[in-house]
Amino acid sequence: MRLLDWLTGAPLPVLRGNGLVLRLPRGSDYRQWSALRYESRDFLTPWEPAWSEDELSAKSYRLRLMRYRQDARERTGYGFFIFDESGRTLYGGLTLGLVRRGVAQTATLGYWMGERYAGQGHMGRAIDLVCTFAFEVERLHRLEAACLPSNQRSNALLMKSGFRREGLLRKYLMIAGTWEDHHLYALLAEEWSSSPARSGADSRMPAPAVMS
Repeated sequence: MRLLDWLTGAPLPVLRGNGLVLRLPRGSDYRQWSALRYESRDFLTPWEPAWSEDELSAKSYRLRLMRYRQDARERTGYGFFIFDESGRTLYGGLTLGLVRRGVAQTATLGYWMGERYAGQGHMGRAIDLVCTFAFEVERLHRLEAACLPSNQRSNALLMKSGFRREGLLRKYLMIAGTWEDHHLYALLAEEWSSSPARSGADSRMPAPAVMS
């Protein structure tokens, strides 16, 4: 997949901080991604859309990678992989998707974490970086996230990250083959900039986004 990396160019945004590196996936990440997803399958599938038969295939990954690159270049979405500070160990993924400009200036947050790395604070720190990117680089006004009511860990994560629960979305997404209700959470730019989490934030700011 190195040829695909060369043809599609370097990943666009790279965020560094909080002991993490967030960047778009590369062809060379395939083996680590597929292995982490495979070993975490039972942990992830109760909260995700039903996996296809070729979910972890190289072909499916190539299509995913090309879609991420196109979305990032068009600034309609950013599919990040979450790595440790060295950029070598993959923890999970975080998507800033459905970016709407104009009078909305909003986007939707989605995420997953490998089972072996869950509960260690990595996702909270990744959300902090992505919020900085969304509000201070992309100049968005609102971030939304939808969460199954039964996913207590995810609900707690969003509230800890400053998101407010706004309501219930009935039969919002098909998860594991069933239409499921979701809690709707949102975070506004003005809430983010004035939150206690931003105190001392200068030391945790990501490097400026690399846009090529």
